[in-house]
Amino acid sequence: MAHGPVADLVISPCAPEQDRGLFCINGANELKDDRMTRQMTGAKMVVQALKDQGVDTVFGYPGGAVLPIYDEIFQQNDIHHVLVRHEQAAVHAAEGYARSTGRPGVALVTSGPGATNAVTGLTDALMDSIPIVVLTGQVPTFMIGADAFQEADTVGITRPCTKHNWLVKETDKLASTLHEAFHVATSGRPGPVLIDIPKDVQFATGTYTEKKQLKSRYQPKVKGDLDAITDLVKAMEKAKKPIFYTGGGVINSGPAASQLLRELVEATGFPITSTLMGLGAYPASGKSWVGMLGMHGLYEANMAMHDCDLMICIGARFDDRITGRVDAFSPKSKKAHIDIDASSINKVIRVDIPILGDVGHVLEDMLKIWKSRGRVTDREATAKWWKQIDEWKAVKCLSYRNSDKVIKPQYALERLEALTKDKDRYICTEVGQHQMWAAQYLTFEDPNRWMTSGGLGTMGYGFPASIGVQMAHPDALVINVAGEASWLMNMQEMGTAIQYRLPVKQFILNNERLGMVRQWQQLLHGERYSHSWSEALPDFVKLAEAFGGKGIRCSDPKDLDDAIMEMLAYDGPVIFDCLVEKHENCFPMIPSGKPHNEMLLGDASTEGAIQAGGAVMV
Repeated sequence: MAHGPVADLVISPCAPEQDRGLFCINGANELKDDRMTRQMTGAKMVVQALKDQGVDTVFGYPGGAVLPIYDEIFQQNDIHHVLVRHEQAAVHAAEGYARSTGRPGVALVTSGPGATNAVTGLTDALMDSIPIVVLTGQVPTFMIGADAFQEADTVGITRPCTKHNWLVKETDKLASTLHEAFHVATSGRPGPVLIDIPKDVQFATGTYTEKKQLKSRYQPKVKGDLDAITDLVKAMEKAKKPIFYTGGGVINSGPAASQLLRELVEATGFPITSTLMGLGAYPASGKSWVGMLGMHGLYEANMAMHDCDLMICIGARFDDRITGRVDAFSPKSKKAHIDIDASSINKVIRVDIPILGDVGHVLEDMLKIWKSRGRVTDREATAKWWKQIDEWKAVKCLSYRNSDKVIKPQYALERLEALTKDKDRYICTEVGQHQMWAAQYLTFEDPNRWMTSGGLGTMGYGFPASIGVQMAHPDALVINVAGEASWLMNMQEMGTAIQYRLPVKQFILNNERLGMVRQWQQLLHGERYSHSWSEALPDFVKLAEAFGGKGIRCSDPKDLDDAIMEMLAYDGPVIFDCLVEKHENCFPMIPSGKPHNEMLLGDASTEGAIQAGGAVMV
């Protein structure tokens, strides 16, 4: 209904050739869009904005400060809400959804403890550049600062762990802020954003702003400098020992970036390695793949990084798990760095050719320029370089001494890989030894199939992330590779999996230890095992059954295949308790403060490494 001065005007349909939804106002020589002036409550704006942004799933936990939004969710059927058991899990589930789809994940939590419980997930997403939108309730605007019930300075608390955040005090500004939040989360370097919405803003009525009206001032640079890209191509033409070093930025850039990367690698014949976050951007079966590098990376990848003469970093940030000792990192190479985030370039490693831009755009221009210049590489030198890499591969750094008495964790993952690699599979992990073994022994042919906590190293990430992945891909096989200690941190999400009939498989490598902590204590702290095990672990089979799921326990290597097949055959949530060797160490390992060519290897591969001329620490 019209109010005020226009109430007496006659509103009639516009001419047929005019856009639908536009109405002519007689007496005023203008057009008015009824869709752009819709009046609704703030709570309804939230739901409408989510719909307009294409959101189909929200992970959340209700509380007093968000009840108006939950009431609106109840009155619609387009958006599916998943009730988690803890707010941290809501954010991790949103991360899993985002990483497996390439679309932003959404979490909804209440004020105070609801918001503070979300901080770990927000920081995790910030470190790993994951696009999520977190909506938090807040006490009414007139109570802010009064220490009201469940009040917290959410914007202040989350400022360091979000890409950007907002406190919305006016209902008229809520819709535009919501649309802006999605734009910021997904543009440039992706990341988490948060919108804090007071309860009175949710109740009040205001004008809804359409998504198409948004004119954001945030427009990150996506095209790289062509002169710098040409300089990189010239360096590629002359390189004797080149290597591509890729990270999660390739995956974040979208499927086209991964495809362009594959084309460039195949065309040049250069070797390629990856960070933990970049696995799957280039297929593990590809002929140029030399494996993951870094602290627990492959011997050949780390040695190649150390000895290369041209290092092309694409969408990675030179974090300390990769670089080792900074002053000894890739000491002989000319270095190029392609990144969407200007603050990442020259932050840790000084580079010779910095290229600011989106990976997909830069790779496209690299290919064009390289092809236009005649597709030149030093083929003879590259062949010699590959011969050296093949010698490093012959070390077989992932070799281990198997047993017919106890399940070795490496063997468990080898069998999981063999029995699931041909399926429509998504892998999540918790954090610890099992995470590194999963990265070493499982293979990924495509991007967005590997969900793990990289930068923050968040125990408790994997289970809720697997729930988010399964919601996004209901017919896929979703497996969370876990350690018993990490898994217990968000074990309550078994209730979520049961409630929503999500057939997530929790594959727990149970060594009854905080495995990575124990390993460091053994190697670096004189075998003083200070609080690195729990004396009170649950019976995981009974725990699964208590929630209404299936529990499987396996301790004998000869029963492992049958047990895994039983897990895969069950159409529901499974906790697989795989009892493994308690004191197995994860190798290779670059000790803290050491360069890439000084690695600790397991007994089964140390001798081969010494024969190959590597500086192996024993």
